[in-house]
Amino acid sequence: MARHAVTLSRIELADWRAVHSWASLAQVCRFQVWGPNTEEQTRAFVETAVQAWARSPQRRFPYAARCEGDVIGMGELHIRNRKHRQGEITYVVHPRVWGQGVGTAIGKALLARGFEDLQLHRICATCDPRNVGSARVLGKLHMAWEGRHRHTGLIRDGWRDSEVYSILEEDWQERTDRDAGE
Repeated sequence: MARHAVTLSRIELADWRAVHSWASLAQVCRFQVWGPNTEEQTRAFVETAVQAWARSPQRRFPYAARCEGDVIGMGELHIRNRKHRQGEITYVVHPRVWGQGVGTAIGKALLARGFEDLQLHRICATCDPRNVGSARVLGKLHMAWEGRHRHTGLIRDGWRDSEVYSILEEDWQERTDRDAGE
């Protein structure tokens, strides 16, 4: 359970400084193909994220994760295939709140939006095999490990593999029903 009340809201241009507070940190970007970002890179990323809300059809839903008004992370839901109702979630959390349930709260909110609002059938997520914290979050979201894709991205220390996880709408519904009964 998150030790912080986390809410998701559309990312705004004014959020760029908060995003930069983690996007500029090597430990946050360690397993990513991006970063550490310059201020210009972060501003450009946030501008593109804000613009995603105006696209039609919308395929990218970027959110700022807020706690007591402060942006402490981000989450995105990407529509990968509308016809087959496939999506993917991504998230990032400021290191000052790592290990406090924030990533799990972001993930749950993204899954709810994907399954309940967008009627997706399958939602996946990936993480670097060395990113134990992210893998733990995906497990807490009851996403099933599907396997490893090799050399999916070239990062600072070489090629990155990606662990692939997913959850289906019936798994989500079963979990939601079980949680409501507890």
